[in-house]
Amino acid sequence: MEADTVKLAPSILAADFARMGEQVAEAEQAGADRIHIDVMDGHFVPSLSMGAPIVQSLRRVTRLRLEIHMMIMNPDSFLEKFVEAGSDSFLVHWEGNNNLHRTVRRIKELGKYAGVVVNPATPAAVLEEILPELDQVLVMTVNPGFGHQHFLHSTLPKIERVRQMVGRFDGGCEVGVDGGINQETAPLASAAGAGVLVAGSSIFGDSLGVATAMSGLRASIARHKSNLLAVKTFP
Repeated sequence: MEADTVKLAPSILAADFARMGEQVAEAEQAGADRIHIDVMDGHFVPSLSMGAPIVQSLRRVTRLRLEIHMMIMNPDSFLEKFVEAGSDSFLVHWEGNNNLHRTVRRIKELGKYAGVVVNPATPAAVLEEILPELDQVLVMTVNPGFGHQHFLHSTLPKIERVRQMVGRFDGGCEVGVDGGINQETAPLASAAGAGVLVAGSSIFGDSLGVATAMSGLRASIARHKSNLLAVKTFP
């Protein structure tokens, strides 16, 4: 995946909540493709996090796509509320969903982008039947529920398998990754076939600022690709 075609989705779970609007604006100015919002209910995952009021507040400060990662039980019950708040897309987990096809169809009926998330231990094969319906597949490269986790390198072959599966359909489905993305792991995920990188701590936790952090991620991907080309062309 070319560095300039990889899309960055800053995750506001790692933002400074006292400066969230300001940091989202910085991410937009630095060329972010979308804003990733983790919604956690304390049941599907142990943590609690943002609800529709956060989305409503962010809608006023950015034109970027607001992407809702629904780490919750019964996501169908919350879709309309998040749509009213200004959400543009929804990512729902394969795990624990009572009727995934119905959920995806409902998201589409609401006029929004629909994606499915798979946890590290979930095989890519579970996506086979639902894939033609999707705008995105998000491969978790950490176990969901907490920030600041280390990238699980064992997920790289699965990213490749998902990319191959998506390639068999002509539907424009994106392949994204979420978890432990930084300047060391972003090139690996990109090389495996990820076109969307969700990154939290490495963007909002960078002491040099959001724009510098995002430039650093893109540069790391470009360097990795350049090194691979150099190795391939070395006599």
